[in-house]
Amino acid sequence: MKTYVTNMTEGKPVRLIVNFAIPLMIGNIFQQLYLVADSMVVGTFLGVNALAALGICGWPSWIVIGMLQGLAQGVSIIMARDFGRDDLPGLKNTYGNALILCSVFSVCLSIISQLLSPGMLFFLNTPAELTTPALLYLRITFAGIPVIMAYNLFAAALRALGDSRTPLYAMIVASVLNIILDLLFVCVFSWGIAGAAIATVMAQGVSMYICLKAVLRLPHLKIIRANLILIPGLIRQMLLLSMPMAFQNFIIAGGGMVVQSAANRFSVEFIAGFTAGAKLHGVLEIATSSFGFAMTTYVAQNLGAGRIDRIHKGVRDAMGAAVITSIIIAGVMLALGRLILRGFVSGTPEEISMTIDVGYRYLAIMCICLPVLYLLYVFRSSIQGLGNTFLPMVSAVSEFIMRTSSALLLTAWIGESGLYIAEVAAWFGADLVLIPSYLYMIRKTEALIAEQKGKDTDVTLA
Repeated sequence: MKTYVTNMTEGKPVRLIVNFAIPLMIGNIFQQLYLVADSMVVGTFLGVNALAALGICGWPSWIVIGMLQGLAQGVSIIMARDFGRDDLPGLKNTYGNALILCSVFSVCLSIISQLLSPGMLFFLNTPAELTTPALLYLRITFAGIPVIMAYNLFAAALRALGDSRTPLYAMIVASVLNIILDLLFVCVFSWGIAGAAIATVMAQGVSMYICLKAVLRLPHLKIIRANLILIPGLIRQMLLLSMPMAFQNFIIAGGGMVVQSAANRFSVEFIAGFTAGAKLHGVLEIATSSFGFAMTTYVAQNLGAGRIDRIHKGVRDAMGAAVITSIIIAGVMLALGRLILRGFVSGTPEEISMTIDVGYRYLAIMCICLPVLYLLYVFRSSIQGLGNTFLPMVSAVSEFIMRTSSALLLTAWIGESGLYIAEVAAWFGADLVLIPSYLYMIRKTEALIAEQKGKDTDVTLA
């Protein structure tokens, strides 16, 4: 299979961004397909209780995976910048040091997450009947952390060099395999919720292998022993970029855990419906995270090349494309939402009706406000591409405050409806920070580039 590398410092910005994002969108569709398949298989064949247990595992799993993604994304910003300035030795050093850093981080996180799993479920007010299956699912998932870290690093390295097609291929293969293994392990082997967890980890392993093969074919990433010597300054730079991104995901997931904890005080049917709605939230995000990855790579490469004019135009084009895409996705999900939700549950007619009503109410509120989420990703990812991961972390704090205050205060006032509002309140809270932050960063970057060009001119004249 051919590996594609794209230089995003030349050519029409909107075409580059959309062409980069489309394979990621398709890949996200397949990723969401296998996440939804997990829920559908578990809910249909194991019942409402098992679906609720799976839903409880969502945020603890995401809090760990989000930290892995944050580390990989931070490293990819430096790699994209190296590629944009055509610094091949620097790119290889960055990749070699990233391999060591990510390996150590993933092993440590795997051990820590295993130790903290029972405490996470306790914090979530997990009902007694759901604790055992939820803990089993988490333990299996967390055992696969090194594999998940490897996939995220290899995929991030490919995206940094403009290759979004290989991660797409990896995700398609993994998604199809996951669905097959779900049906095999849960329905044929009767492994219960553990079968769904094992299927997911094995599918991630296959996607990691596909991305690894692609990385090994790239001359840009062919490293030697010298590239594996730790460079303290480079490691420090990686951590300064990556840790705020990892902490940002940690904060967002922490807010989600507070919301899940509040949801777990209601009935099992409500938890199951809320879980189904949350799974379709992932479908709503199919395109927005793709625009995010595209903007991080696009901005970082053009920053490396000193093309601030292209960054301006690219962000404007991405905003328009993101809003149009969000409106289309929201319309489709509003029209088909109830039909899709029916695939998640089994049980008595009353249980099914209650679960679908909860899920669709949650889904509808998110659909109406979806453009807010899509703009959030464009601005956050652009700021990260400019080399600032602190301000996006501040936006995550704003998300946390809005999400948790809605979940805790509004539920006391208006009941379960407060939980439906919590997610969109978090999106608005983040945008209130991100929009002025982007304007600040772009002005600061313009000044720095102008100053650097001035110095270069002085040297040339001298």
